[in-house]
Amino acid sequence: MQSEIVIVGGGAGGLELACKLGRKLGPGKVALVDSRLYHIWKPSLHEVAAGTLDIHQEGLSYQMLAHDNGFAFIYGPMTGLDTAARKVIVGAVAGGGEEVLPERHLGYGSLVLAVGSTSNYFGVPGAAEYTISLNATEDAERFRLRLLRLLARADEHKEESGDGGINIVIIGGGATGVELSAELREASGAYAVYGFSHLQGRRDVHITLLEGAPRILAPLPERVSNAALRLLDKRSIKVVTDCRVTQIDADKVHDKKGNVYPADLCVWAAGIRAPEFLGSLGLPTGHGGGLDVDDRLRVKGVPDVYALGDCAACVDGNGKPVPPRAQAAHQQADYLCDTLVRRAEGKPAPDKPYKYRDYGSLVSIGHGTTVGSLMGALRGASWFVEGFVARLMYVSLHLMHHQAVLGPIRTGVLAVARFLVRRATPLVKLH
Repeated sequence: MQSEIVIVGGGAGGLELACKLGRKLGPGKVALVDSRLYHIWKPSLHEVAAGTLDIHQEGLSYQMLAHDNGFAFIYGPMTGLDTAARKVIVGAVAGGGEEVLPERHLGYGSLVLAVGSTSNYFGVPGAAEYTISLNATEDAERFRLRLLRLLARADEHKEESGDGGINIVIIGGGATGVELSAELREASGAYAVYGFSHLQGRRDVHITLLEGAPRILAPLPERVSNAALRLLDKRSIKVVTDCRVTQIDADKVHDKKGNVYPADLCVWAAGIRAPEFLGSLGLPTGHGGGLDVDDRLRVKGVPDVYALGDCAACVDGNGKPVPPRAQAAHQQADYLCDTLVRRAEGKPAPDKPYKYRDYGSLVSIGHGTTVGSLMGALRGASWFVEGFVARLMYVSLHLMHHQAVLGPIRTGVLAVARFLVRRATPLVKLH
């Protein structure tokens, strides 16, 4: 197999790039490789984990998107790379105990690596064994199913003895940890309505958020952090800052000060790093194991290989690392789209290097409230936003991603359909 442009990784940036290139260059020029059959917007995974979003309704089929946008979809994991022969090795796919697809070698003219990130446990004992990280849809589904089992057991104990409840500990007070804690609080009340009648969400579902920094949402302005803390407190979520986790057991979490936090369910949201397999490809790596790229997003010293998103160790015009955010991946996809279209048309590459622009951050505090800061055109200027307007902005980010891969008409139809479906189905997924 051979393709002019091969993109590995169908996350936000990789998928947007494949769709835009496919529409511009036409069929047969672009191939997308991914180990999963459908795409979900990663910032939505906290909703999947809480059960307030159904991945079987939210997920977008890569095969459908490939057909509609003019690129080829190659199903399977990337397992190796031969830069001399310009070939990507796509591993075999198995199912039901038998091989469905064999190992394949995919030739490329230009290669873009957009494989995202995985958890960074920082060597904390027990973190990998006893926590769940929301890196992919299967992680979020595993959390949701375990939560359902714990709720069923606690409800039974409550009925029999009047005693019962569950303890959820979330390690990491960044956007993922804050959003998950708020979403779980809303979901706990909904679960009590649908069959777990002996449980009261705030009384019996104990949620603790642990953060190593002096405040949650440390990279954001202090006013955003304070607003989020206030909203979490109103939802009876315990927040502990300056908390350095030192060990995690099957049923509890220990910190440096000797405190012990009971944990029936523990989530790790304290840091990310590039996937470890990148280190075996013979490519230069930088901070956090990410691929070392120049200011044109080219992997240094390797011709015609690019990287974008969380897996790229990229710096901005001031020499600071570009943050692992969806907006960065979106901007990088736009930059590389221009670069690769010019190359396909025999034109010179863009004169200007890639430059990250921070438009601010929004953090969802449940389905009704959002807080954040918006960056202005003036350097260093920002505006605090909260409430309904901020919530509309947050939802619009998801719709903008859908528009990039589905187009405006289908995005509008999908938004209306999901609005109606949510009013005809339970507030949480119960199966």
